[in-house]
Amino acid sequence: MTAALARRDNDRELTIVRIVDAPVALVFKVWSQPEHVVRWWGPKNFTCPNCQIDFREGGAYRSSIRSPDGEDAWMVGRYTQIVEPERIVFTFAWEDSDGLRGPQTLVTVTMSAQGQRTRLVFHQAPFDSADDRDSHENGWTECMERLEAYVEPLGRLH
Repeated sequence: MTAALARRDNDRELTIVRIVDAPVALVFKVWSQPEHVVRWWGPKNFTCPNCQIDFREGGAYRSSIRSPDGEDAWMVGRYTQIVEPERIVFTFAWEDSDGLRGPQTLVTVTMSAQGQRTRLVFHQAPFDSADDRDSHENGWTECMERLEAYVEPLGRLH
């Protein structure tokens, strides 16, 4: 486990900074391929039973996370910018069981090499309220912890 920082820039923005003990190309890869995403996507004790990714600028994704009590939550969005291996920008919205989407935010993930480690900066905005931001902060922080637990052993193999 490595250093982490969550910053609340204001009520409408969330920034999480992590230093991941794995090479930047590998960290980028586990964000871009569904066979990797399903291994770490979602908060602690959640699973990702569905993950469809068209990883290209303009491509869409749709995935679900399942809570320990079996409730599914669906998220959808589009990739607006991909610069391998340094930047992924995508829209994010929850989708209800009728296919109606909630408020949309923009997620920017930047990755930079620090030797064989990666500095990952996760930014999401704008949120409708501080409560929405805080809910996402908790979920994404746990998600980043799961990403580290998944990718760091893989990094030792490279």
